Amino acid sequence: MTILFRSVKELVELAVSQNKLISEIMLEQESLVTKRSREEIMAQMDNNLTVMEQAVERGLKGVNSVSGLTGGDAVLIQNYMNKGNTLSGELMLDAVSKAVATNEVNAAMGTICATPTAGSAGVVPGTLFAVKNKLNPTREQMIRYLFTSGAFGFVVANNASISGAAGGCQAEVGSAAAMAAAAIVEMAGGSPQQCSEAFAITLKNMLGLVCDPVAGLVEVPCVKRNAMGASNALVAADMALAGVTSRIPTDEVISAMYEIGERMPSAFKETAQGGLANTPTGRWLESKIFGGAIKQ
Repeated sequence: MTILFRSVKELVELAVSQNKLISEIMLEQESLVTKRSREEIMAQMDNNLTVMEQAVERGLKGVNSVSGLTGGDAVLIQNYMNKGNTLSGELMLDAVSKAVATNEVNAAMGTICATPTAGSAGVVPGTLFAVKNKLNPTREQMIRYLFTSGAFGFVVANNASISGAAGGCQAEVGSAAAMAAAAIVEMAGGSPQQCSEAFAITLKNMLGLVCDPVAGLVEVPCVKRNAMGASNALVAADMALAGVTSRIPTDEVISAMYEIGERMPSAFKETAQGGLANTPTGRWLESKIFGGAIKQ
């Protein structure tokens, strides 16, 4: 199969040499691989954006999962923001609340767009709809945000993993947060290289994150990890836009994540055998949920 890039280095070099956005390179690659027109691909991504927007809106109204493990936190965060005395700032908490909202909808069996997975689906839309209020992007720029995220996700998926079962939560929320950081930088007017730096800075700081869902459900601690992934992405994007760089090249960071995932014990890779899932409370919740006492 003919593709334009396989690594972040190749992606950035293409964008720089052709004086194009990373999102544009991804658009061209998608057209090349799928044999579809630019218009068809943009329309599909526009639909994905609508799904994300609807999930955020639904979550911010308040939803609860069948298990009773998650629900309502996005509303709590928005209410706290409205008091006007937050410590981490409105944009940061807005991204966090919208990331949480998306994952609460997922836990409540609602429709979300996996970016790159269902368990990590909150980070990209959470950050997008938060920075939207500051950067005032056009609809096309919002769609491009998703293509930029996808370009980096493509590299990770083909050179490492985006699966918690294969590589731990570093591969899911870690990848999602890094993808979002790169997309934020492009939307904010940063260079392709700065997008790469933001991605690397984010992923480096989520290496080793285990996947330990309580009761085997994508709720605890997954929802709150999306919140932290969103905040990580925003900070890394700011660092990259400030000129901060990663001493370890982005592709090597991705390789390091893969190596860590390969060496990670299976107990910490979505098996619910270790970590938070194996705490006394984690086991009690598992027994409560699957013992017939499910909260309605």
